[in-house]
Amino acid sequence: MLNKQSGCAGALDVGTSPVTLGWWEANVHTGLCLLPEHMSSRDAGHSSSVAGSRQCAECSVTAASSATSPDPMFLFPEAEETLLIDIAANTGCKVRIQGEEAAERLFEIPDEERCLGFLAEVQSIQEAHLKASPMEPKDSSSWHQVEKNLPGLSQASSSGALGFEDDFTALSIEEKRNGQNNQAGSRREPPPPPVPQNRQFLREREGSLRDQPKVTNTMRKMFLPSSQSGQREGLIKHLLAKREKAYVNLHNFRFFVGTWNVNGQSPDSSLEPWLVCDSEPPDVYCIGFQELDLSTEAFFYFDSVKEQEWLTAVEKALHPHAKYKKVQMVRLVGMMLLIFAKKDQLSNIREIVTESVGTGVMGKMGNKGGVAVRFVFHNTTFCIVNSHLAAHVEDFERRNQDYKDICARMSFVTPDESLPHVNIMKHDVVIWLGDLNYRLCLPDASEVKSLISKNELQKLLTYDQLNIQRTQKKAFADFTEGEIKFIPTYKYDSKTDRWDSSGKCRVPAWCDRILWRGGNITQLRYGSHMDLKTSDHKPVSALFRIGVKVVDEQKYRKLFEDIVRLMDRMENDFLPSLELSRREFEFQNVKFRQLQKQKFQITNNGQVTCHFSFIPKLNDNHYCKPWLRAEPCEGYLEPDESTDISLDVYVSKDSVTLLNSGEDKIEDILVLHLDRGKDYFLTISGTYLPSCFGTSLEALCRMRRPIREVPVTKLIDLGEDSFLEKEKSVLQMGALDSEEASGTPLQVPKEMWLLVDHLFKHACHQEDLFQTPGMQEELEQIIDCLDTSIPETIPGSNHSVAEALLIFLEALPEPVICYELYQRCLDWSHSSRLCRQVIFQLPRCHRSVFRYLMSFLRELLRYSEDNKVSVTMIAALFSSLLLRPPPNLVTKQSQQDRQRAINFLYSFLLAGDEE
Repeated sequence: MLNKQSGCAGALDVGTSPVTLGWWEANVHTGLCLLPEHMSSRDAGHSSSVAGSRQCAECSVTAASSATSPDPMFLFPEAEETLLIDIAANTGCKVRIQGEEAAERLFEIPDEERCLGFLAEVQSIQEAHLKASPMEPKDSSSWHQVEKNLPGLSQASSSGALGFEDDFTALSIEEKRNGQNNQAGSRREPPPPPVPQNRQFLREREGSLRDQPKVTNTMRKMFLPSSQSGQREGLIKHLLAKREKAYVNLHNFRFFVGTWNVNGQSPDSSLEPWLVCDSEPPDVYCIGFQELDLSTEAFFYFDSVKEQEWLTAVEKALHPHAKYKKVQMVRLVGMMLLIFAKKDQLSNIREIVTESVGTGVMGKMGNKGGVAVRFVFHNTTFCIVNSHLAAHVEDFERRNQDYKDICARMSFVTPDESLPHVNIMKHDVVIWLGDLNYRLCLPDASEVKSLISKNELQKLLTYDQLNIQRTQKKAFADFTEGEIKFIPTYKYDSKTDRWDSSGKCRVPAWCDRILWRGGNITQLRYGSHMDLKTSDHKPVSALFRIGVKVVDEQKYRKLFEDIVRLMDRMENDFLPSLELSRREFEFQNVKFRQLQKQKFQITNNGQVTCHFSFIPKLNDNHYCKPWLRAEPCEGYLEPDESTDISLDVYVSKDSVTLLNSGEDKIEDILVLHLDRGKDYFLTISGTYLPSCFGTSLEALCRMRRPIREVPVTKLIDLGEDSFLEKEKSVLQMGALDSEEASGTPLQVPKEMWLLVDHLFKHACHQEDLFQTPGMQEELEQIIDCLDTSIPETIPGSNHSVAEALLIFLEALPEPVICYELYQRCLDWSHSSRLCRQVIFQLPRCHRSVFRYLMSFLRELLRYSEDNKVSVTMIAALFSSLLLRPPPNLVTKQSQQDRQRAINFLYSFLLAGDEE
């Protein structure tokens, strides 16, 4: 790649060309000039008599050779070369040539025009030789390198991959990308580019790229065919997908979809009344369960015996007139999704991927959420989602939030890892089933039962929360549901057909639903199955006829050939180009867990289809910092087509600590790469407002004021001193307790005290505390309140305050029980005496926080009959926050270690007051 920007260098890999290398070597050894216009002058006048070097009097091309070089006219077989070309501000060029058995050579060509002539000569010789005798490349490990201090040139550094970091001060991002994509036979990568330091540099660089588009792409095409093949393949796939109608035919298949909340029960009867209610066997079964297991162990992702019980029951009850085989199964706590297909269709199902999202407290507990399976059936993509959304009549907004969380967080890794993840909505067919928990906006159960008995179902459905939320486009807006002609499926007395007769006397509701989105879908049946009485819910099923795209191989092959021919013509005549609506983005007042978005538009203003993607910068594994995301991060555009790209800034627990301490800032540069075209640079800047969430306990205990009132320089000092404070408190073992009040840090952070004190005063009797998630808006208010003030009362519901406490603990850069004591806690978890010894070894503020939390949790457990909080649940939840495995732990935490961590907390939750 050529680049006229001062200090930038280009690099290219010429692959394998043994005769070309021999020609270069021969001319060097005989002292002949390499420039095309001087090739005819092959006489002694172009040589000097200086030992070991030759110089052309006309063009001042300097070269050097080794005294031990092979015979001048010897052609090195199976050689492999790398050229590095550096165009500096004076447009001079440096060329380094290296062969398998030859010493490396350095040339300096004083201007760009002669350099291009040289490259043109190289290309013509390569092409001539490849036609004559093509050879296989040898592995690059067989290279023989000889570092020489060549006369007339700077000495090459031996530290780099090619020994030229000092001579080549910069390489473009495009070169780095091409080097990564290069074929296995050319594994040597050019030196990577430096990160552009300022906006002026980017504007100048992009200006120079606009000045030289032909040079850049010509050199890529000459010397980097392997990277182009990958880009070409992607373009062909895109064009084939765009013209899919030309080579597919729709074939109808029958899909059975079923959902059942089994209320933690085991199967007690055959499932055939549910699964075999049609005479014709379906081609595919999609069966979802909720509340498969209500035990505390299942609540925290442990294995469940109920899984196998219900799987066996389903396998026994599939349609008897066909042979089925399980395609996939996925489970998250009580949600399980099973996919079965006829055996003769298995070969047509591919790219099967599962995913799950918990929407319980902190998104960590999987009592609510969704599981999904995506797959490709023939040429149609399917996504089947089974979800269990938030309960309680009044919590329809929480259900909406659960739906949005599942849609936002659930993404599937495709088999082609170079492609971005696929979300739920990027499928041809989406079927969403489950206990969606939407109720009726009628409080009187007797009135509802009366309307049901009169079969006035359509009147009742006008009060259905799901229908209302869909109409208002707050959830499931793009989905379709068939007409409901069956009575509500919730809530019954278990083992009966009687409506709920408990003290709560739940209002009947259509909690269990099946919806879909996509084309060529016809619902043939939608109903409930009253014969099954195992649970307090009735199972629901739907039968669909779905038109699936089946490929006509002959049409496909013809279109493929047409596209290849078209691309051959277009690539020779046109280069891709983009127009960006903006390139600079500023995000003001970024806060912890508060999403900010900005959009810009890109337009294909060229004449060929183009592929764009964001690519990593120097030494980076990802194209952006962890608090930033571009959506979409890659894609294709037809000529004159535009698309919006959203830049999302979201500070999570993984990035908050570095931003709080000032080690990171809201600053980044994104590189938008255009295949066969240039790179576009986007600058991201902004301001970040520090948060007590993600700040160390040591630093917080030394802050008497809210964190937003502490100067940034003081925050940095506190961050640097927190480690020393921890070490000091460990050594003094509590000696700090006797210090004067004026110099003594707080026993516990004021923010934690405010949260715990609020829960102690207002939430000890709150049902399902620490089991029901808070509302996002309330959590944002609580975090803002703690960051900016010392409030008398905390805003939001008890559930939101409880989740805020959990988020605070999870975001701590060093958990309450320090990482260094993690293994000791597990090893000593069998002995309450040893457990207390470990706590005594904690730094002072960590020890105080641990004791404070244990006192509060023991008090909370005294009211377990009211708040439904069990010691097992509390131990499992808080052990994952207070006793976290070190981030550098090689292996994932095992179930045995998880149980030992829970046992460690047991001894404190069940014991009396601390001595």
